Amino acid sequence: MSYTPKAPNPKKVEQVEQLRAWLSQSSAQILVDPRGLSVRELSEMRKQLRSVGAELHMVKNTLYRRAFNGDMPDGLDPYLNGMTAVAFVMGDQAAAAKALTEYIKQAKKSEVKVLVLGNRVYPASMVEDLAKLPPREVMLAQVLGALQSPISGLVGTLSELIGQFVRTLQAVADKKAETQA
Repeated sequence: MSYTPKAPNPKKVEQVEQLRAWLSQSSAQILVDPRGLSVRELSEMRKQLRSVGAELHMVKNTLYRRAFNGDMPDGLDPYLNGMTAVAFVMGDQAAAAKALTEYIKQAKKSEVKVLVLGNRVYPASMVEDLAKLPPREVMLAQVLGALQSPISGLVGTLSELIGQFVRTLQAVADKKAETQA
């Protein structure tokens, strides 16, 4: 009697395709251990993450592995055990990390497993570090201010040089007017 492999379960194939879509759309994923959280608390966590451009989904570890198509980041596999919820971050990564860490501190029932940025795996402590960063708009304003600072100094210096030159010309013109009078 020969063995014929079973056809893939259409529901699981659909779930893997959805996970692939979320992976391709997200700039980061934060894996969370949701044990101890009630359905209401998970819904509240989802709501807070959604407000900052992230979606929280419960995932099956085997399907999450398959979604990577054999290109799973090195070092991620040890974190794919037990219950796993993944926050797929489509918006500001710092805002999502902040919303998640604040909720976990308040609930005192869950913990971050790991952070995945691009194809790199970072420890859970990096999520707290990321949460401490200012929002994207503030960082852009700071960079713009830093770039404008030397230009503003240059403009001020040039204005002062031109002003000194004009005052010198005026002094020379006044001196000539005095000698001619």
